Amino acid sequence: MFHRPAAGISPVTKMVRRATRKRLFSATMRGMRNIDLYEDDILMRDLLREWLTQAGYHVRVAGPADERTHGPAELVIASLYMPKNAGAEFVQRIRAVHPGTPIIAISGQFRSGLCEAGATARALDVQQVIAKPLVRSDLLEAVRAMIGAAE
Repeated sequence: MFHRPAAGISPVTKMVRRATRKRLFSATMRGMRNIDLYEDDILMRDLLREWLTQAGYHVRVAGPADERTHGPAELVIASLYMPKNAGAEFVQRIRAVHPGTPIIAISGQFRSGLCEAGATARALDVQQVIAKPLVRSDLLEAVRAMIGAAE
């Protein structure tokens, strides 16, 4: 007995359809706002990815700050454990990988009510700082202010 393609669809047609779907998906991803996320805590990383993805952004989990990600990002969100010491060095390494890209620094070490673009942000060379624990609406507002609404 021989195998017949389902509903008369040839293998070539299936291959063309797959290639078309792949091109459409790739074009969609290019049109989305890419955010690279540097967060070591798995639960926090998954939560941030969920919030940003649900808002329509394309989130890429970034590796160590000296690794290149997949293409340019419109925004970087970086979690800093020790903002005054190692945090500044971490931001410098991110800057080397993402020159000219705005950075939002998040940390449990920032105190609530800290001026978002004040002295701490300037000292770290980031556009904004946000204290953890994060509020979804605050994070999304900051992201929209930096790169606009998701497409």
